[in-house]
Amino acid sequence: MQALPNTNSNLGKSSIVLPFIVAATYFMETLDTTVIATALPQMAHSFQVGPNEVSLGMTAYMLTLAVLVPISAWIADRYGTRTVFAAAVLIFTIASILCGCADSVLSFTAARVLQGAGGAMMVPVGRMIVARNTEQKYMMRAISTITWPAIVAPVIGPSVGGFITTYASWHWVFFLNIPFGLAALTAIAAFVPNQFAESSRRLDLKGFLLSGMSLVSLLYGTELASRPDTNLAYATAIVGAGLFIGLIAISHLRSTPHPILNLAVFRIRTYRTSVLWGGFARAGIEAIPYLSPLLFQIAFGLSSFQSGLLLLVTAIGNLGMKAFTTPIIRRFGFRAVAIGNGTLVGVSILAFATLAPSTPWLQLFLVLFAYGLSRSLQLSAMTTLSYADIETDLKSAASTLWSTMQQMTTGLGIAFGAVCLRLSNLMHAGGNLFGEHRFAITDFHWAFTVTALLTVLPTIAYWRLPHDAGRSIAHG
Repeated sequence: MQALPNTNSNLGKSSIVLPFIVAATYFMETLDTTVIATALPQMAHSFQVGPNEVSLGMTAYMLTLAVLVPISAWIADRYGTRTVFAAAVLIFTIASILCGCADSVLSFTAARVLQGAGGAMMVPVGRMIVARNTEQKYMMRAISTITWPAIVAPVIGPSVGGFITTYASWHWVFFLNIPFGLAALTAIAAFVPNQFAESSRRLDLKGFLLSGMSLVSLLYGTELASRPDTNLAYATAIVGAGLFIGLIAISHLRSTPHPILNLAVFRIRTYRTSVLWGGFARAGIEAIPYLSPLLFQIAFGLSSFQSGLLLLVTAIGNLGMKAFTTPIIRRFGFRAVAIGNGTLVGVSILAFATLAPSTPWLQLFLVLFAYGLSRSLQLSAMTTLSYADIETDLKSAASTLWSTMQQMTTGLGIAFGAVCLRLSNLMHAGGNLFGEHRFAITDFHWAFTVTALLTVLPTIAYWRLPHDAGRSIAHG
């Protein structure tokens, strides 16, 4: 849908600043999601319940995102991009304060639902604002800027969370968002244009409900599968129901004139390859921040804080690659980078399967650093390529679908790693699909091996890309 022309005289300056504003909010949302995991035991003690009961708040947040992300573009088009973006940041910040002040599982879960409502509008609308207000020749730089928080936050989150919960209290995990939120609101008021759609469209309520039910079932089922005390058959049935509803939703979205999710963007080859096929790679990549801390804590016997510190090596690799991402893509092209670096990501993940408590520290650091380098380049390249051939009237749809798929692949990646561990334990320890087991180092090695295979699977599709895929955005 075409946005109205922006009459803001500061648009030139705003187009440079906008990616940094969105990156800040993206970092706040992603860091919040990752640091909370390390705070769960302390929160459970404070609420006088078990850790599994506190994790209800994490599940509630994830499901709220799944329901509301698809509707974010429609709301922004109707009420204005700046209005919705600012409201989302304000809601997320207030909800963070309420999370930090919670005194029970019920109040914490309610605050997380509110926080999820803010997060569902914040990141997708922010990405849409950047896509609408950035010239094609500057798109790679802009996408690189707003992508790095999602690359860095998951690997520094455990160490930040471990530090806060060890030397302060779990409440500060959420109060940390206050300065980010206030700074973002100030910048939004100064630089973000308030754009509306040229013509209003009715809400596709049926598509909204069907897509929401499908996403909730898929993510809730995979989240259940990631818990060692859940019946895998039950979780699989929920995932199956989600897939069935998803098929109905796709049929509706393809036939209705104004769908809540416009699947027409999948006709664009670069977008289809980077979002759909690249989703397998993202799922595999996102499984590692889940698997590696467990490897270090369960198999190596390290504390959560120590394992978090180890992941800082990966963060250094992530940040170190950022300065070289654009030159590498411009020198070799998206296709060559996707194939070559996609293979290197798989190899670096496979290297985790060689680690043991007796592994020399230098080898351990090299594996973590190599994973960080290749992870950063691959995620940046695939995200940027998804916008290479998107026309102006499809940018809102492309941004919303991308955010929806990212939410799915992150959740599916974590669950994939967890299910791999459980199935390996079943085969090696002769267990069953019910109850909790103690994982051996061989279970982790098997999980890393299968995850590496999942990550290199999209290479099949990358080979079929044209040699000059994304040339307009790489050499603009």
